[in-house]
Amino acid sequence: MTLDVTAAPAWFDLTADQRALIGPLRDYLRSEVAPGAIARDESGAFPFDIVAELGRMGIFGLQVPEELGGVGLDTVTSALIVEEVAAVDGSLALTVASHNSLCVGHILLAADEAQQRAWLPPLARAERLGAWALTEPGAGSDAASLRTRAREVDGGFVIDGNKQFITQGTVGGTYVVVARTDEPSGERRAEGISAFVLDGEAPGLVRGAPEKKLGLHSSDTTPLTFEGVRVGADQLLGERGRAFDDVTTVLAGGRIGIGAMGIGLGRAALEVAARYASEREQFGRPIVRHQAVAFKIAAMATELEAARLLVRKAATLRDAGRDFHEAAAMAKLKGSVAGVEACDAAIQILGGYGYIRDYEVERMWRDARLTRIGEGTDEIQHLIIAREYLKRL
Repeated sequence: MTLDVTAAPAWFDLTADQRALIGPLRDYLRSEVAPGAIARDESGAFPFDIVAELGRMGIFGLQVPEELGGVGLDTVTSALIVEEVAAVDGSLALTVASHNSLCVGHILLAADEAQQRAWLPPLARAERLGAWALTEPGAGSDAASLRTRAREVDGGFVIDGNKQFITQGTVGGTYVVVARTDEPSGERRAEGISAFVLDGEAPGLVRGAPEKKLGLHSSDTTPLTFEGVRVGADQLLGERGRAFDDVTTVLAGGRIGIGAMGIGLGRAALEVAARYASEREQFGRPIVRHQAVAFKIAAMATELEAARLLVRKAATLRDAGRDFHEAAAMAKLKGSVAGVEACDAAIQILGGYGYIRDYEVERMWRDARLTRIGEGTDEIQHLIIAREYLKRL
C-alpha cells in the first residue's frame, strides 16, 4: 500500500495532533504490516509481534486514560485509527477494534476505580489482549436469550455455559463475560443479566478449536466453555442484574469501529482498483476512461465518503456524551455495506486479476464481509434505526 496522509481519502479536517499520530502509524503499517498480509491470511498465524509493537505505540489503549497506561484519545480519533489499520490488514483491524471497543470499552464504562486500576494497564499496553464473551450458540442477535449462568456462592459467583465466535478467544488474557445471574420478571427478559471480568487462565475456562472462516484468517475466533469458573464479587462489573444496558452501549461503540473497519477495507480496494484502471489499457486507452469503469470508481468513492461522515457523526455524538445508538447503527450499516460493495466492485474492475490472491482485493472482500454480520447484522441495524426513528413521530 502506498497511502499518503494528505492525499488519502480520510477525514477532511484532521487536527495537527491527529496528523502527528496517524503519520507514523501509517508509515509503520505500510512498511511492516502490509508486506506480510497475504502470508498471514494464508497461514492464519496470529501476529503477536505486530500486536506488541502497536501496543508500544498505544494502539491497544486508545481511550484508556494516560494515568492507566493508555493514550486517552476520543472516539473520533480512535475510529480514524481503525480505518487506517483496516486499509492494510482487516484481521489486525478487528483485533484492534474488538479489544478497544468491547473488552476495554466495557471495563471503562462499568468498572469502578479499583477495577479499572487492576485490569486496564496491561490491556492498554497489549501485555494482555481483551476478549468480550456475549454471543452464544443460541443467542446471537437476541442477546437477552443467553443461557450462560453465574450462580452466586460464598464470596462470588460460579459461571457455567458456552460462548461462540469470540474474538481473541484463544489469545485473550482478560475476558469480559456476560451471564445471567437472576431470572427476569415477566416479559422483561433483559433483567437479571450481569457482566464479569476474569483472567484468561481462570480454572474451568476451556478454549475451543479456532473457527475456520471465510476471511479474517489471522484474527483469532474461537468458542469458549465455562465449566464452574469461579469469580470473586470484586469481578462483577456494575450492578448485578443490570448489565444489559451496558451491553447495548458497548455494542453501539463497537459498531462505530466496525463501520470504520469496513470503510478502511473499501478504501484500500478502491485505491487498488483506481490504480489498476489507470494503468490497464483495453481498446487503445486506460480502462478508467471507459464510462462503465469510471462510474464504478465514482460510486465507490462517494459511498465510502458518505459512510465516513456517518462514522464521524456517531463518534462525535459519543464523545459529547449524547445518545449515539441510532447514529452508530447507521454508521455500521453504511460503513459495512459500502466497504463490501467497494471490494466487490474492485474485483469486477480487475477482472480475472481481482479473483486471484496476488492483487489482494479478494482478501479484502473476504475480510470485509464479516462487517455486515459482526456487532449486529444488517437486519438488526435496520431494526434499531427504524425503532429510533419511529420514537420521534
